[in-house]
Amino acid sequence: MNETQLNLPNVPADQVGGALHLSTLSAHQRVFVNRSLRMESVEWIGFDMDYTLAIYRQDEIDKLSIEATVKKLVERGYPPFLAEARFDTRFAIRGLLIDKKLGHVLKMDRYRYVGRAYHGMKELDREVRHALYETRKVRVTGARYHWIDTLYALPEAAVYAGAVDVLDAYGVHVDYQQLFDDIRECIDEAHRDGSIVDVIANDLPRFVERDPLLAATLHKLRSAGKKLFLLTNSRWAYTDRMMKYLLHGALPEYASWRQYFDVVSVAAGKPTFFTEKRPFLERTIDGPTETTNPAYALERGHIYEQGNLKDFERMLNAYGDAILYVGDHIFGDILRSKKDSSWRTLLVVQEMDWELEAMRRTQDEVALIDTLARGRERLEDELRYYQSRYRLLTRKAAKDSAGGVERAEEAEEARRAIDGLKAALRAQEAQARDMAKSTQATFHPYWGSLFKHGVELSSFGDQVEHYACLYTSRVTNLANYSPLHMYRSPRDLMPHELL
Repeated sequence: MNETQLNLPNVPADQVGGALHLSTLSAHQRVFVNRSLRMESVEWIGFDMDYTLAIYRQDEIDKLSIEATVKKLVERGYPPFLAEARFDTRFAIRGLLIDKKLGHVLKMDRYRYVGRAYHGMKELDREVRHALYETRKVRVTGARYHWIDTLYALPEAAVYAGAVDVLDAYGVHVDYQQLFDDIRECIDEAHRDGSIVDVIANDLPRFVERDPLLAATLHKLRSAGKKLFLLTNSRWAYTDRMMKYLLHGALPEYASWRQYFDVVSVAAGKPTFFTEKRPFLERTIDGPTETTNPAYALERGHIYEQGNLKDFERMLNAYGDAILYVGDHIFGDILRSKKDSSWRTLLVVQEMDWELEAMRRTQDEVALIDTLARGRERLEDELRYYQSRYRLLTRKAAKDSAGGVERAEEAEEARRAIDGLKAALRAQEAQARDMAKSTQATFHPYWGSLFKHGVELSSFGDQVEHYACLYTSRVTNLANYSPLHMYRSPRDLMPHELL
């Protein structure tokens, strides 16, 4: 099929998304800004496919992945009762760290403070956590630790925690590091042999949400003169089937999903795409025969594989911040593109919808927790005053025999004030602790907020802030803004500016 399209179709405005006043947008419709971005300067917009254009139904994907992985573990010799165990698909979130040595799953803040930890499905108490992770720096670059930084990887953490729990309960000796390595190999094998991918491809409505606004969003960007490219790690056969499901027939003027894109590149191998100089290959389809040959230009209507950042920019004749890349993978799509290029980035955070809903539901509680914190500061100031006064009066009473009785009575009054203030502090701290626990459970039953731990950014939130120029819950939120919109970041305040 000839994929060349010279003229853009006319699509009714109500299918595209109007130029809405930002004040009319709900939080769920917004694009959030870490670094200001002038869309007028962006010439090319690139998209990942999985978890970006294709929004997966996470619970269904996790069930399928867990079932396939556990089956392969049993085939490798793990006890058959593992297949009967309960694996909680709600357990994992992005930004967790697996401690393969001890069988733990950790959540850290941006300073690498471990704020919550589980051994299997059992939460570690404060003393154990402190002894293991707060007396020495957690070095996440070695073989001991593994990041769970994509939605794709959530089943790994769910299977690991569940398997540790069950094997420990049955008294089975477990090499926790070998267990995790086996889980990783089994889930990769399940993807390679079709145990997961083929099931998804053959029942896309069960596993993938078809966003009715996607076609109109892409069209709106093209109508403003933007050139679009697809850059995905998925192979051609799966990509073609998925993109047909997402876009075929959505707008009658587009005969094929490939007409939405000026360049289509599959099997890109990110993050290697950004770091190694692999050549581009052009895939040629002639009936049932498919061949690949070296590619020396990137042309509309053709299909490419592999490739590298430098050749990509050269063949597009577009560099740096003239390119905006939209992806879901904090490392492969966002962090690497920022470290190895000056592409601008938009991170799709599918979990934003429930994060925003939890924020809405807990805003009163969070305000009260902040009020309690300010109250504790005042109580602590008073406590320090009376403690200092008590020490001073006690010393004077010991030295001054004439006024010793009076000084002792004043010291006793200060001691009673100290006892009262300590009791009030304990009560307020317990109230704040209970409220914080309840609030965090509203976000997630195991880990709390995706972006925060307490008042600090989580490790995931820190990466989003550092490496994503923009972030939003889905690609189609771009349709709520002009393709020439100026995205402005909020003023970044330091503590002394908040006085």
